[in-house]
Amino acid sequence: MADLHPDNPYAKVRFPDRGKLVEFLPDAKKRFDHILTRYPTKEAALLPTLHLAQEEWGWISPEVVHYVGSLLDLSPATVFGVVSFYNMYNQKPVGKYHLQVCTNLSCMVTNAYDIYEHLCEKLGVNPGETTGDGRYTVAEVECLGSCGTAPVVQVNNDYHENMDVRKMDELLAKLK
Repeated sequence: MADLHPDNPYAKVRFPDRGKLVEFLPDAKKRFDHILTRYPTKEAALLPTLHLAQEEWGWISPEVVHYVGSLLDLSPATVFGVVSFYNMYNQKPVGKYHLQVCTNLSCMVTNAYDIYEHLCEKLGVNPGETTGDGRYTVAEVECLGSCGTAPVVQVNNDYHENMDVRKMDELLAKLK
């Protein structure tokens, strides 16, 4: 959580670089226009637009917050409020493989922390960090909603259930 709320609320990373403009590429813009047809108001299209933006850029930067707000006639504060509320939106760049280990109750009691600590140790990163080669980001997340198949690890958008350290190593070998 610390990297979501820097000690200094006026840190430059929290504000958009006005010289860095972002804009959807034509294919993504077409997808955005289609999203708008599916909702009664622009504001209602915020979550799918943020998903599209994250798909396009890999994370929701301050520049993207402003861009999405301008597309949907919403204030940057409104967009950021949504981005900061949901853990499915990345507020900083993540690796090619975003390894999210659920550590909520069901996962915790089935040894999710063993998996989490093993990943950090094996990949040589601290919690929330990305490996030097940009391949992996390891994150602890609250609930992934798969309690009946705990512990669960989400890799990008795919769930891997009933995990353990051995299965995690096998999965890592496939991700290379």
